[in-house]
Amino acid sequence: MSGNTFGAIFKLTTFGESHGPGLGGVVDGCPAGIPLTAEKIQDELDRRKPGQGIASTSRKESDTVEILSGVFEGRTTGTSIGFIVRNEDHRSRDYSKIMHIYRPGHADLGYDAKYGFRDYRGGGRSSGRETVSRVAGGAVAQALLAGLGIEVTAYTRELGGIAADIQDPWGAQDRPFFAPCDDVVPLWDERVRAVKEEGDTLGGVVEILACGVPAGLGEPVFDKLDARLAYALMGVGAVKAVEIGSGVAASRSRGSLNNDAMVPGAFASNNAGGILGGISSGQDIIVRAHVKPIPSISKEQHTVSDTGQAKTIRIGGRHDISAIPRINPVLKAMVLLTLADQWLLQRRMS
Repeated sequence: MSGNTFGAIFKLTTFGESHGPGLGGVVDGCPAGIPLTAEKIQDELDRRKPGQGIASTSRKESDTVEILSGVFEGRTTGTSIGFIVRNEDHRSRDYSKIMHIYRPGHADLGYDAKYGFRDYRGGGRSSGRETVSRVAGGAVAQALLAGLGIEVTAYTRELGGIAADIQDPWGAQDRPFFAPCDDVVPLWDERVRAVKEEGDTLGGVVEILACGVPAGLGEPVFDKLDARLAYALMGVGAVKAVEIGSGVAASRSRGSLNNDAMVPGAFASNNAGGILGGISSGQDIIVRAHVKPIPSISKEQHTVSDTGQAKTIRIGGRHDISAIPRINPVLKAMVLLTLADQWLLQRRMS
């Protein structure tokens, strides 16, 4: 298996590398008649494109999407939806000095061990730039789910150890860092500037909220909805842990506190994050993804070459200080893709 396809019915297959001609994908299984335009996909891509904000790389990419197939007169045709985003500002020369050196925290060693050959230019397929195809595919899923009354948003819950007060998650897309409140923005800005000056990077926590998800999505035992969501989010390179609902806090709680009491027609709380027994309950789905610091830092690090020789390395080039906020649209896209696939699976069974 190549691992380039996600989904059982609503499928996204992606291709491309960070320093190749471009990246793209094919969406299969999208029903016909869904309103979809390049502009709708572009809106999502614009939220993750580089060159925005102090935490972002200086690499300039318009990330302009071109729909190649599957859409006619603004609606999906039911056939494969093909799209491409061409690379415009890749500088492969930035990597020529480290082509034989493994970068700490990157996939270099693993790719050599698996394939015996690797694209050293920005990590090739392992680059975070690969996620542009996920965002485009997620935009197609969003168009499908919008017609069902399902909405998904992603906001930053924590950056560099500084937590935000979740006051306005739906307005986060209009704030720097995808912040869910105004007060935390200057604190995060100061933190990013200080760490950037030190030549270091930051991690954080992104929360994804899905509203309007009907009860009944997900399968018992091995294909639980929360398992599928965790699988989807852990498939994003920078994500190192996933929580559903109260998550880790549940392990430190008691049943009398963690159980969501039920009253006629509603729940009194949502510690379960909208999923019970692996099946959606009809409540809001709440998922958190813990994102590691960007491994490309300008501080000196110890490493080895591909022949096993001890080396030191300072990584140059253009890199983000944090995957946040550009990873937020990526994580939102993975939740959208999962929910679209699960909804179509449920429809097939009914």
